[in-house]
Amino acid sequence: MPCYINGVEILDTYAEAFGMWGSRVIITAVNRKWAHEAAAKMTGFATSVIACRCEGGIEADLEQTPDGRPGVSVLLFAPTKDLLQHQLIDRIGQCVLTCATTACFNGLPSEEQMSVGGQLRFFGDTFQSSKLIDRRRYWRIPVMEGEFLVEDKFGVQRAVAGGNILILGSSATVALEAAELAVEAMRRTHGIILPFPGGIVRSGSKVGSRYKFLKASTNDPFCPSLRGLVSSSLPEEVNSVYEIVIDGLDIGAVEQATRVGIYAACIPGIRRIAAGNYGGNLGKFKIHLHKVLEEGTPA
Repeated sequence: MPCYINGVEILDTYAEAFGMWGSRVIITAVNRKWAHEAAAKMTGFATSVIACRCEGGIEADLEQTPDGRPGVSVLLFAPTKDLLQHQLIDRIGQCVLTCATTACFNGLPSEEQMSVGGQLRFFGDTFQSSKLIDRRRYWRIPVMEGEFLVEDKFGVQRAVAGGNILILGSSATVALEAAELAVEAMRRTHGIILPFPGGIVRSGSKVGSRYKFLKASTNDPFCPSLRGLVSSSLPEEVNSVYEIVIDGLDIGAVEQATRVGIYAACIPGIRRIAAGNYGGNLGKFKIHLHKVLEEGTPA
């Protein structure tokens, strides 16, 4: 059955997502500005595992934090637990420990834990100290400013990455407007991040390339400038496409973000909403757009 929202066709297709490992980091500071400074640096160069080795982003501003100070939560995802641990240690060590007034805490209650602060403590050069509070260990690492407080272990769990929608617009202006509205709606979903700049991808990719040394290359069926040169997936009235990629701690969160994003993106000038998949060869999660819309409301 055809599906339309505000006159926009929702294609009967699915987004193909894949399994990852995820963790949540809580960063606090003397004020929200410095918490965001650390979080922004920590999640830099973390858009795609294709080249970044992890995917990350700011999840939310926090009203309640372990030390009562202003804070933000960050989600980080990687293909394996070992790689995720290395990314957490490197990124917290280089981007949070170094940032003025910050402290760093585990934000994911999980049975599986990995040593993070327990590795960073060695920066203290034997002058570090620890304290056990409610069976959770914290490390106090001396720094020139004073002390950096970091939790010993951080939770990790199986997660989902690569959920996506494709927004097909009559112009670049209207496609970007719709994508921005979708991002605004999606970011209200707990447990997800949109890892690309501003939450939006202008250069969606396909698996593989004509160049053997590349793992991924431009998604040519959705490139308006290649219409007539390739087997295009774009009708004549579509002149710009944006993608939004969604990573989440569980499939339910990714599906909810997909749902609210689709509804928000259906504005005048948008012709279709589609999704990227690779015939089921990339990931085990298939997020069917029609099914997602049937199973919930846009709220």
